[in-house]
Amino acid sequence: MKVILLENIKGLGREGDVVDAKDGYANNFLLPKQLAVRATEENMVILEEKAEERRIQKEKEKQNAQAVFEQIHGKSFELKVKAGSGDRLFGSVTAKEIAEEIGKQYNVEIDKRKIELSENIKEKGEKEISIKLHPDITATVKIIISAL
Repeated sequence: MKVILLENIKGLGREGDVVDAKDGYANNFLLPKQLAVRATEENMVILEEKAEERRIQKEKEKQNAQAVFEQIHGKSFELKVKAGSGDRLFGSVTAKEIAEEIGKQYNVEIDKRKIELSENIKEKGEKEISIKLHPDITATVKIIISAL
């Protein structure tokens, strides 16, 4: 029986795939648990419409990421934090603090999980960091850590 998967199913396929499942598996497991629907003409049309909506959404996300990239790529940001003697900081600078500072200065929303830090910054000075805005778009910014 041909079915359209509504979720990723290990060993069978990914969401949106049209697969040929055994009748018993489809009737007794996939369909009752709403993991799949029958691959009728009507459902195929709905699948095409959803695929088009997802494509448009992904394109919109990429355009938004490109706009943010153009605003912040190559720019420098200064973070003032409490520091002890020498170059050591009290605590550390995290991706969350960096995202908030960039957001304040350029009025953009950056998810802290997209900032690629190998470890939190614990010393004063300059650091270049990468921000993965989209799978295809990565911005590089310079963070200047200074004492209050």
